[in-house]
Amino acid sequence: MRIITGKARGVRLNTLAGDDTRPTAERVKEAVFSAIQFNIEARRVLDLFGGSGQMALEAVSRGADSAVIVDSNKKAAEVIRANVMRANMLPQCKTVCADWRDYLKTAAGKERFNLIFLDPPYKEGFLDEVIKRVRAADIIGDSAIIVCESAEDGIPTPPDGFTAKLYRYGKTYVTILKSEEDGI
Repeated sequence: MRIITGKARGVRLNTLAGDDTRPTAERVKEAVFSAIQFNIEARRVLDLFGGSGQMALEAVSRGADSAVIVDSNKKAAEVIRANVMRANMLPQCKTVCADWRDYLKTAAGKERFNLIFLDPPYKEGFLDEVIKRVRAADIIGDSAIIVCESAEDGIPTPPDGFTAKLYRYGKTYVTILKSEEDGI
């Protein structure tokens, strides 16, 4: 796994061994960043289920201002920190080892993100719950884009105020939600 382009192009990233995390496949990551390529610059990124941190690191490499990468698994958080160092992005990236719900409580009303990656464990209805809690935490900034990865039975319903575009890559589904003010 590597950073595709930008200032950290070609940097190889590590991932946690075993089944505790499920890294986004290279072709899926490439497709996601092709779809949002003109909407990355100067954004604040939240990767709420970080795994290896690859989605947030790719965004920062491509011009996002900063990123917060959250994972509840202590070993995954260590891998993320090492990947941040490897990509030379320590000033722009913060790693948080916390349950996603706890992070949202801490950030509620204090943080604002306008590019959010959600790749939680695949489970029917789970992304809808996560999006509901993200919205309730009042952390979504202006012109927001939310990128959701799921299995077919976990495709989220677009919340009020957002439009959705759905992509399929084998058994992986990517839903890109954008504030209606921007369209897709």
